[in-house]
Amino acid sequence: MEIFRTEEYIKMENPTPGLHLKQYIITDQQKAKDMGGIFVVLAPGSQRPYHYHDKRESIIIALSGEATEIIEGEEIPIKANEVLYIPALEKHTVENRTDKEFRYFEFFTYPEEVPTLL
Repeated sequence: MEIFRTEEYIKMENPTPGLHLKQYIITDQQKAKDMGGIFVVLAPGSQRPYHYHDKRESIIIALSGEATEIIEGEEIPIKANEVLYIPALEKHTVENRTDKEFRYFEFFTYPEEVPTLL
């Protein structure tokens, strides 16, 4: 069992200010077999690569800030306290077009799957 206190992640100091942070929070160390999880800080003005996963499904839980998720070319605004589901095979990226950090959790199936970059 693992409890994630969102307030701690919202207030946590970014050890790489101005840069992207990706911290694994669910791995085989928590005895996870078919699930993974990361905490991400997306710096202002940055984005993740456009990609897709063959099998992986993801749940994005926005903790603070706002960003634009682009799924199959459709722009979807996402902000704190919103949850977004991304099915397998859907091409996606997230862009932070603001001047503040965007912080989120991503929980996903098939943690060993490497994304296909476009």
